[in-house]
Amino acid sequence: MPARSKRARRLAACTALVLSAGMLLAAPASADDAAPAPHRAAQPRVPALDAQPTLTLPAPTAKKKSRAAQAEGVKAAVVPAAPRFDVDRDGYSDTLYRGIDGHYYLIPAKGSDGYEFYVTTGDYEERLKDVITPGDLNGDGAPELLTLSATGTLSIHQILGTSDTGYADWSGTGWQRYNKVVAAGDLTGDGKGDLLARTPSGDIYLYAATGNVFGAPFKAGVKVGYGWGSYDQIVGANDVNGDGIGDLYTRTPAGDLYYYAGTGKAASPYKARVKVGYGYDTYNQIIATDDATGDGLGDLMARTPGGTLYFYESTGYGTFLKRTAGGTGWNASSLFTGQGSNPDFGKNELMARTKGGTLYWYYAKNNGKLSARIQASDSGGWAGANISFPSSLDNDGMADLTESYNGTLYNEGSSLGGGWSGYSAIVGPGDLSGDGKGDLLGRTKSGDLYLFKGNGLGTKLASRIKVGYGFNTYNKIVGAGDLSGDGIADVVARDTKGNLYLYKGTGSATKPLKARVKLGYGYNTYKQFAAPGDLDGDGKADLVGVDGKGDVYRYSSTGTGKIEKRVKIGYGWDIYNGLY
Repeated sequence: MPARSKRARRLAACTALVLSAGMLLAAPASADDAAPAPHRAAQPRVPALDAQPTLTLPAPTAKKKSRAAQAEGVKAAVVPAAPRFDVDRDGYSDTLYRGIDGHYYLIPAKGSDGYEFYVTTGDYEERLKDVITPGDLNGDGAPELLTLSATGTLSIHQILGTSDTGYADWSGTGWQRYNKVVAAGDLTGDGKGDLLARTPSGDIYLYAATGNVFGAPFKAGVKVGYGWGSYDQIVGANDVNGDGIGDLYTRTPAGDLYYYAGTGKAASPYKARVKVGYGYDTYNQIIATDDATGDGLGDLMARTPGGTLYFYESTGYGTFLKRTAGGTGWNASSLFTGQGSNPDFGKNELMARTKGGTLYWYYAKNNGKLSARIQASDSGGWAGANISFPSSLDNDGMADLTESYNGTLYNEGSSLGGGWSGYSAIVGPGDLSGDGKGDLLGRTKSGDLYLFKGNGLGTKLASRIKVGYGFNTYNKIVGAGDLSGDGIADVVARDTKGNLYLYKGTGSATKPLKARVKLGYGYNTYKQFAAPGDLDGDGKADLVGVDGKGDVYRYSSTGTGKIEKRVKIGYGWDIYNGLY
């Protein structure tokens, strides 16, 4: 598999760089007009392709639809909901996922081997924030695919054959205001797949499908609920009870599972919730699979952090039969279409530097562990370098290696501007301003904190905005993704006494961080402390610390603004003097 071109760049030493006026405006004022080239960019970083996971769905079972339909007080002759992603036209939805390697794979529901599926974006390096399967939106009998970019562009793609999509037939912007977009099935009773979208504050909006995939495929969003911020997973399960209308499941961080039956009415598209289970926090993802058994009822799958997939067959009443094993090796998936968690974007990896100056790279395995290390630089080439490893500043979804060198900040070897010698810390938690583009925070030596909005290309930063002061009380400031569960990037800081604090993100550039909340104490036991993003595959940001003996510990997020007890995930890391 070819490496991403940005990651493969190896920049030779060059002469002084003359900064344009635009660059000077985009960075703090400085007398530096030019700077020598920094260290060479890192080696290509490409995750390995793991073995394809196994999927075994249950055998077809007897019809339950008429019994469920009668329980709902509707006619038994209701037309069952069609599968939403039946690529091979066998009557069952197929499973589409993105591997750790960044490629998409499709596993047919019945009997065939999986294969690579090509999702066309027009940009080879782009990593989508989410991929959504809404069903047949225009009534031609073929499913459509929705793609969501990190910057909030939602696009509709037609399926070409069985292994790829065409270019976007429609695109709409502004969807970054939501932390979750759900393919909910037909909620309005017209046979078309509708969308639900949740804001970080927990409000729910209905986007009813129109049937026109080339012009205005969805009506304007209408608020239909609130208080859904209490759920860390929302799953559109298609028709669960056999009445032909889409239904929903939600999960709380504590593991309680709730069922929302659809009504078919746009003004109030779902009924009051009903608790149907508990203990579902044992899974890092709950996934819609539509009707997997042929009985006309929507079923679910669920994945453990270890990568085992379990299948839950619907009873027709919102509850399930006893779970059955559905396959192994599923930690190889970094994204399922139809998964319940908020999608994350920007960083799922760590960079470590040896005392001798060699960089090594680790990527997340979606099971709480890190990959084997991969050398990412020439031996000894980065000794003494002032580097950071922020969440992606462009659209490739991978962290960027930045270096402050002689007052100039470089991103993967390319200049972002001068004036950075006055900053004692540079942090890249992701999108702090609400536009979907990765941003940076810089702390001055006096403790003032400034926000630098990114342009989404990794090539330029906007003029700085002061967003805090007194941050020199901290000896470590980190961040990569959403720790609090609202889909907005957060920041974590450790003071000199070892106390750890969370600054929840707001999504506002003028005031991007809320007041701090104490996470715990005793964290000065760690010589190295870093934010790798999501390690355990649940979409929530995690933390990593290395103690004086070199033992490595993971702190997983609960999705409620707290972190779980530490888990040891490695040893021998005392060879590193930097963790990013």
